[in-house]
Amino acid sequence: MVSSAALVADLLGFDPDAPHRVGLRPSVAEALARAAPGDVVPARDGETAVAVVVLPDGRAFAIDDRCPHDGGQLSDGWLDGDRLVCARHAWEVDPCSGRCDRRPWDIVPVRRLVR
Repeated sequence: MVSSAALVADLLGFDPDAPHRVGLRPSVAEALARAAPGDVVPARDGETAVAVVVLPDGRAFAIDDRCPHDGGQLSDGWLDGDRLVCARHAWEVDPCSGRCDRRPWDIVPVRRLVR
């Protein structure tokens, strides 16, 4: 049985093989300035694509914008509590540590941001 989250993820998901332009994204500082608690915002850290994640409690993180499953953009996802859900296949990543329960050995680089 397929979960409703997986169905939504497939509908909203994106093709990880499609080109995306990192230079068109706002900087981490710009994205953080406009992000509210609960937001996931695409950004760039130099030439690296990241997702700026602001948890409901206000803690903020910049996490590499790639799902450990198949490389989908985490910035297309959403927060479910304190978990970042990838829009492609609904894999969940802890934005504080970069760990994914389904692939714990593949840690996504993350750094804490100060607001």
